[in-house]
Amino acid sequence: MRLLQWPGPSGAPRSRRPYRDAAFVYAGLAGAIVVFAVLTGGNLGRAAFTAALFFVVATAWTWFHTRRKRMREEAK
Repeated sequence: MRLLQWPGPSGAPRSRRPYRDAAFVYAGLAGAIVVFAVLTGGNLGRAAFTAALFFVVATAWTWFHTRRKRMREEAK
């Protein structure tokens, strides 16, 4: 499987904590789900549940992906 990766600025250091950084981004997106629901008059309980579910699934996927990548690099 080929992964799509955008090149970053050359010489820019990579984060030493990619999982934490991703968790912050996902928390922000989960908050945006709740804010959007409140602004549009949606159900706050349903939005909070959806946001929490999104956060858990997204961070779990990132943890799994980061762990696999680290194991692959260690095997080289």
